[in-house]
Amino acid sequence: MENVERDVMEFDVVIVGAGPAGLSAACRLMQQANNAEQELTVCVVEKGSEVGAHILSGAVFEPRALNELFPDWKDRGAPLSTPATRDEVYLLKDAQKAQKIPNALVPKSMHNTGGDQTRYVISAANLCRWLGEQAEELGVEIFPGFAAQEAIIDESDIVRGIIIGDMGVAADGTPKDSYMPGMELRAKYTLFAEGSRGHLGKHLISTFHLDEGKDPQHYGIGLKELWDVPAEIHEPGLVLHGSGWPLDKHTHGGWFLYHAENQQVVVGLIMDLSYQNPWLSPFDEFQGMKHHPVISRHLKDGKRVAYGARAITKGGLNCLPKMTFPGGLLIGCDAGTLNFSKIKGLHTAMKSGLIAAETVFDAIKAGDEGGKELTDFTAQWEKSWAHQELEESASFGPALHKYGTVGGGAYNFVDQLLGGKLPNLHDTTTDHGALKPAAEFEKITYPKPDGKLSFDKLSSVFLSNTNHEEDQPCHLKLKDPELPIRENLPIYDEPAQRYCPAGVYEIVEDERGKPQFQINFQNCVHCKTCDIKDPAQNINWIAPEGGGGPNYPNM
Repeated sequence: MENVERDVMEFDVVIVGAGPAGLSAACRLMQQANNAEQELTVCVVEKGSEVGAHILSGAVFEPRALNELFPDWKDRGAPLSTPATRDEVYLLKDAQKAQKIPNALVPKSMHNTGGDQTRYVISAANLCRWLGEQAEELGVEIFPGFAAQEAIIDESDIVRGIIIGDMGVAADGTPKDSYMPGMELRAKYTLFAEGSRGHLGKHLISTFHLDEGKDPQHYGIGLKELWDVPAEIHEPGLVLHGSGWPLDKHTHGGWFLYHAENQQVVVGLIMDLSYQNPWLSPFDEFQGMKHHPVISRHLKDGKRVAYGARAITKGGLNCLPKMTFPGGLLIGCDAGTLNFSKIKGLHTAMKSGLIAAETVFDAIKAGDEGGKELTDFTAQWEKSWAHQELEESASFGPALHKYGTVGGGAYNFVDQLLGGKLPNLHDTTTDHGALKPAAEFEKITYPKPDGKLSFDKLSSVFLSNTNHEEDQPCHLKLKDPELPIRENLPIYDEPAQRYCPAGVYEIVEDERGKPQFQINFQNCVHCKTCDIKDPAQNINWIAPEGGGGPNYPNM
């Protein structure tokens, strides 16, 4: 709301997002301050109702950065209890057939067993809950249920902190009885760690031209379910990956299935958002995929207990924006530090947070009053093992986009054998620009879910525990409200109906029989796919009232 008087709180460092990058940065900042006996105030703002509520990842975790942050993490009770014990990789040829890929032909980046360090099947949400506890013990203030709505940028183009979104605003924009204006959280330095396609990160990249000279960023949508399974089919630490069916040769992606602790199996599909066919529904592709015998044998007689979806920033080094600007840093998946050749981003996100914390602390310790561009971060980041990983895998995604799953896989296998000596490939087509008119493809009719292995969107959203206060402004903003019916419907049969994994967007008829674009924002699981894939880039996702969205358990 305009001209609202806001309370102001001042900190040395404000961190947006209680994910792996943000919490690692917070912990490292306070470790350094406590060791140096220097007073330091650090605040983490988290839009989820609690730390971990919005965290969703595979995940097979490589603890390299965690070893650096807390070498004694085992004694501290970190939730890493299931080592990866066995790898299997498959190419699904059709609905029944599959080819198991010999271990020797699997790119080394996809190996999760053996080598010099143990990897673990974990819940990323529970890892973040634990990191949050460590941060608070060190003296960090964490504010869950508060959404950072706006970056404070002064007249000198310096980031000075954030504004938390107002609470208690009605759908028409007027204040309700419960209205509470959001506070200004001001800081010497602000770290943005919102995760993939963070709405403030998106704004900062545009405002400070951080992606100048870079390939356009590329994304995938990750869909995931958590299943309770019978003891006789449970093998803790078994890690399966695969590609191929049901995706066609123009649609890239892969699936994962991990046996976690407590007789649970996690299963998911990562589908590149560079796909061409507007009739495709990532959600329905995922539901159909679970019927393949290679996958279904791990789920039979089991019970689905959780569902979620999240965008993945997967462009890698060629798309990585500049991460510094006056007054702040962009870290983790907000920037795009994920190593897609490993399908892992937690360890690199954490490392970016550690380097950010060390850079910021050194500046403040030296008497810096804030507002500078911390170019030292770039130098330290580029010397790190995390950056080296991204360098080694720079062509991984572009090769798959250019040569397909099999050809791209072969290119990457040879490139890794040669130590990255093949030419660095680029993909300069935007994900939303890859979509083609619906008339160029046959309409896809997906089979009805059977309620045992496959399910519908609404029952899935129910399992995500998603909730938004209904009487609040819609957080899915249309630049042109008429465009979906005027352009997207005739050209693409409005693909938002299908790319959204939560049933947020529908085409309905009004009383005169005319099509209307309906937004069921209460269903939104905050995956950001609409912000990425809309062909006209007409949808702008912004954070809703704090505390809204999914409430994931141990995802």
